[in-house]
Amino acid sequence: FREQPIFSTRAHVFQIDPNTKKNWVPTSKHAVTVSYFYDSTRNVYRIISLDGAKAIINSTITPNMTFTKTSQKFGQWADSRANTVYGLGFSSEHHLSKFAEKFQEFKEAARLAKEKSQEKMELTSTPSQESAGGDIQSPLTPESINGTDDERAMPEVTQNSEPRAEPTQNALPFTHSSTISKHWEAELATLKGNNAKLTAALLESTANVKQWKQQLAAYQEEAERLHKRVTELECVSSQANAVHTHKTELNQTIQELESTLKKKEEEIEGLKQEIDNARELQAQRDSLTQKLQEVEIRNKDLEGQLSDLEQRLEKSQNEQEAFRNNLKTLLEILDGKIFELTELRDNLAKLIECS
Repeated sequence: FREQPIFSTRAHVFQIDPNTKKNWVPTSKHAVTVSYFYDSTRNVYRIISLDGAKAIINSTITPNMTFTKTSQKFGQWADSRANTVYGLGFSSEHHLSKFAEKFQEFKEAARLAKEKSQEKMELTSTPSQESAGGDIQSPLTPESINGTDDERAMPEVTQNSEPRAEPTQNALPFTHSSTISKHWEAELATLKGNNAKLTAALLESTANVKQWKQQLAAYQEEAERLHKRVTELECVSSQANAVHTHKTELNQTIQELESTLKKKEEEIEGLKQEIDNARELQAQRDSLTQKLQEVEIRNKDLEGQLSDLEQRLEKSQNEQEAFRNNLKTLLEILDGKIFELTELRDNLAKLIECS
């Protein structure tokens, strides 16, 4: 969990052909998620993409990397550690620009992190260099035993350069070596004890894992049983609710039928009064029938015109679709030519630099 995704997008992933170094080889059948990850422990940024369980991109961002936009929806960068060139095809120019901005941002952050780590290394190395120039004739103490390799080598250099030194000075390397041997024996015993503790902890952890797996299986079985019980209770509850709902609907239907009966009786009274107006309505019906026939004739004419227009529209759409397909083909050819020109330009630039 030390690495966390800080930006994600979707794109088609490609890699340069290792044989020809010209053609792109797709590494994913469809668009996959491409994410920037930050490792807080090592203070590095990485680009990672997974196609199922397979990592198709695992690239650490370094200050000397460059992300290049080769078209409106395609970009690439070279990874010297992986010895390859990655390419990403996006669905829109906006996604490409956003990915490029994040690449530049994290590249700058990687550069600053590298400079800070170098400064820390310089600061930590300065005190050790100063301590290396101390007094050679200082008494033998635990601090001097755990000193640097240069400090440990100084008594031997003194012995070789001064063969006529005093006996106390000649005995110093032997005492020094004996003390270091005891120190390493103590360190070895400590490491053995730590190893035994770690082995016991590992065995205990393995036993705990097995126990946890058994408990997890028991919990899963209990959860399935409870889920089935809940489903049964829901079915029973739904049936009771359905009966109650059906009874309520029947009562409402009876009330509606009674009110409808009353309305029908009122309508019968009204129909008796409307019988006198039936002749007038008959005349109006004949007039409306004649108008309806005229409208139907006109409707047929309009339907014929509409069918003609639909055929023209379909023909126009087919022509537009063919035109679009031709444009797409031309764009793909143009992208290929642009990519070839870009590679040619890079090769010419490399030849100029080499010359």
